[in-house]
Amino acid sequence: MPGSGARIHAVVNQKGGVGKTTTAINLATALAATGRRTLVVDLDPQGNASTGLGIGPDRRSLGAWDLMFAGAGPGEAAVATAIAGFDLVPSTARLFGAELELAGVSSRETRLRGALRGAGGIYDYVLLDCPPSLGLLTVNALTAARRVLVPLQTEFLALEGLVLLKRTVEAVRARLNPDLAYAGILLTMSDRRNRLSTEVEADVRRHPEFGPLVYDTVIPRNVRVSEAPSHGKPVIVYDMRASGSQAYIRFAGEFLRREEGAA
Repeated sequence: MPGSGARIHAVVNQKGGVGKTTTAINLATALAATGRRTLVVDLDPQGNASTGLGIGPDRRSLGAWDLMFAGAGPGEAAVATAIAGFDLVPSTARLFGAELELAGVSSRETRLRGALRGAGGIYDYVLLDCPPSLGLLTVNALTAARRVLVPLQTEFLALEGLVLLKRTVEAVRARLNPDLAYAGILLTMSDRRNRLSTEVEADVRRHPEFGPLVYDTVIPRNVRVSEAPSHGKPVIVYDMRASGSQAYIRFAGEFLRREEGAA
């Protein structure tokens, strides 16, 4: 419940273009609308979460790099978004060199975990929007998080990608974060008129290991979801009536029921 400390989730998939950022910012918007104080940390050097929330370079004096390397706290590095109760630690240009910098420092896998220790006094949920890779930035996110949220596009080779991610999660759990667990798998960009999309969904749901993790909610392929980032808004704000918005609202409810046991 709100006020019980930050629940930190890494939003992860090593493949780009599967809806990681869209999921992070729309889930955060819905959580904030329910009164949960929410922070998104944009760990992708491309800065799509920052751009998708209308946070331009002039508002990015501090960011995720400063959390990890300059001793900035979450409250100090965060900027307010247009949604009440939803803050963002933006991506800055310095994040492009972070993988190389991390390779040369001690405790390179745990720097983000240390930086987020103060988040519990400020936020109820922290969502870590990871880059499309399984490098040191993503490892830092998995080490800092208690749960892994996996957006998965219903496309060819989806299960193969899940197996690769599973190996990374298991390695982090064994070496760095024994409490790490899955929040769930969210199927995204689904087109149920497309036979491949429906077959992939069925295959993932039938999988003995991954199937129980899959949320009931499926995010459809929807033009309004694609348009929203260019307007600097989550699709829930850009067009609440769109099918993609309604799906993300349903997903947020399902997410909270899993996380908090809400009726």
